[in-house]
Amino acid sequence: MTRYVFITGGVVSSLGKGLASAALAALLQARGHTVRLRKLDPYLNVDPGTMSPTQHGEVFVTDDGAETDLDLGHYERFTGLPATRADNITTGRIYLDIITKERRGDYLGATIQVIPHVTNAIKAFVLEGNEAFDFVLVEIGGTVGDIEGLPFFEAIRQLGQELPRGATAFVHLTLLPYIPSAGELKTKPTQHSVKELRSIGIQPDMLLCRCDRPIPVDERRKLALFCNVRETAVIEARDVASIYDVPLSYREAGLDREVLAHFGLEPKGEPDLTRWQSISERVRNPEGEVSIAIVGKYTGLKDAYKSLTEALTHGGIAHRVKVNLEWIEAEVFEREDPAPFLEGINGILVPGGFGQRGAEGKIRAARYARERKIPYFGICFGMQMAVIEAARSLAGVPAANSTEFGETAEPVVGLLTEWLRGNELEQRAAAGDLGGTMRLGAYDATLRPDTKIAEIYGTTTISERHRHRYEVNMAYRECLEAKGLRFSGLSPDGLLPETVEHVGHPWFIGVQFHPELKSRPFEPHPLFESFVGAAIVQSRLV
Repeated sequence: MTRYVFITGGVVSSLGKGLASAALAALLQARGHTVRLRKLDPYLNVDPGTMSPTQHGEVFVTDDGAETDLDLGHYERFTGLPATRADNITTGRIYLDIITKERRGDYLGATIQVIPHVTNAIKAFVLEGNEAFDFVLVEIGGTVGDIEGLPFFEAIRQLGQELPRGATAFVHLTLLPYIPSAGELKTKPTQHSVKELRSIGIQPDMLLCRCDRPIPVDERRKLALFCNVRETAVIEARDVASIYDVPLSYREAGLDREVLAHFGLEPKGEPDLTRWQSISERVRNPEGEVSIAIVGKYTGLKDAYKSLTEALTHGGIAHRVKVNLEWIEAEVFEREDPAPFLEGINGILVPGGFGQRGAEGKIRAARYARERKIPYFGICFGMQMAVIEAARSLAGVPAANSTEFGETAEPVVGLLTEWLRGNELEQRAAAGDLGGTMRLGAYDATLRPDTKIAEIYGTTTISERHRHRYEVNMAYRECLEAKGLRFSGLSPDGLLPETVEHVGHPWFIGVQFHPELKSRPFEPHPLFESFVGAAIVQSRLV
C-alpha cells in the first residue's frame, strides 16, 4: 500500500517545507523505502517560467522540459531521483485544464465549482502514477490561512478521509520563535497555526518545529496538549550549519521513527546515513577555501541562483574546500572598473538571465577573466556574453550584440525560432507567448574530442537541461575560432553551439545549458568540480 505524507506550513513563509520534505524522503530512502515527492503550488501562474526571479526565486527545469518550483531541486539533490512535470502543479495549471475541458463541453452542462471540480483535479494529480512507491510526500506551498491555498487544503482533507485508514499522515511545519526579553521559546504562534489548520478539517499528526535551540520539556508538553498530538510527535527542527545536516538532524530528533510508527511500520534496523555523515564532515572540516565571484543580475535574492550555489558547494565538497561566494550585481561593472571588485577572486561565474540590464557588466566580467587568465564559467546568458566579448575584442566585430536587446547590425546572438527535439521540429514565433516557449529540458550535445570540456566530461556525448530563448549565431564561428574561441560542443545536427572555450586559457568555458540543475552532493557535476579545482590552482598563484 502506498502511504501519503502531506507537508503543510504555518506561522510564516520560507520555513523550509521543501527541505523538510526532501530530508524526510532521504531518511525513508536510507531505510530502504521507495519515495516520490510532489509539490502543489497555490499561485495562479501556470508555471513559474514567467515569474521574476527576484520574487519567486529560481525556476528549476526537469529533463522533460517542465519549468517548476525550486523545491524540486531540493528533491532531486537529496534523493537522486529525477523529477518530472508530473511532480509539480499550480492553481493556474489546474484552472487552465478545467476551463479548457469546460469549453470543449467535457462536463456535459454541469456547473463548474471549486468543490468538487477543482478539488477533484487536485486529488487526481496527487494520486496519479504512485503504484510503485512506498511513500509519496506531498508538499503544499504557501502558509495555512492563505486564501489561495484553501482548495489544496480541502483536497488533502478529503484524501485523508477517502484513502484507506492508516494511509495518510499530516506533518505541519511551524515556527517556535525565541523571545530574548522573555527568555523562552513561544508556542502560541504554533497553537494558532494548528487551530487554523483544524478549522478547515485537518488535524496534524506531527509538528515539525523550527527553532534555534532545544525545545524544553514543558513547551513540548504544552504543544502536544494544545495541538492535540502525541508528545513524541513534537519534532525539533533546529537550525543547522548546512542544509546537508538536515537529514542527520531530523534523524536525531526522531522524525523518521515517528512517521513509521504513525503508519504502524516496524523499522528495519537503523537507516544507513554513512554518505550524509561523510558530506557533513566535509562541509564542517574543509582543508582550504576559494573565492568565487558570481556576477549576476538577480543577486538581491540568492534563491534566484539556488541550484547554482549548491552546485558550487558540491564542487567544494569534491575537493574538501569551502567555496566562498562574492555576490556582485552586474550593473556595477557598467559604471565602475571591475578590477577592485575582482582582486583576489579565484574564479568568476556569470550565470543565466534575461534582458539587457547588466549585460554590459557581464561582458566586462568575461573580458577581465579572459585577460587576467582567471577561471571563467559562463552559463547560458553568461556564455552568450562571453562570445559577444570575444567578437568585440578579438574578432574585429565591435558592434557585436544580441537581438534580445533590440535590432543590431551584428547579431552574434539571435532569437531561435525552430529547433529539433529528437526527431521532432519545434517552432516558436518571435511575437508569440513567452510562457513555456523556450528551448526547455534535456537535449543532447556532441563535444569535440580534443577539447578541455570533453576531457572534463570524459565523453563526447552528453545530455544537459536547457532554458533559453536565444542562441549564439553559427555565422560568426569561423572568425571567432580564428581568434581562439573554440566552439567545442554542438547540437547533434551541428546547427546550435552548446559549449565554447578559449584556447590557451587555464579554464574559460561557456555552456548554453544549465549544468547546475543536475549536480548532487554525492555526485558533483563534473564542470563544477573542475571549475572549483581550477579556482584552487588560481588561489595558489595569488
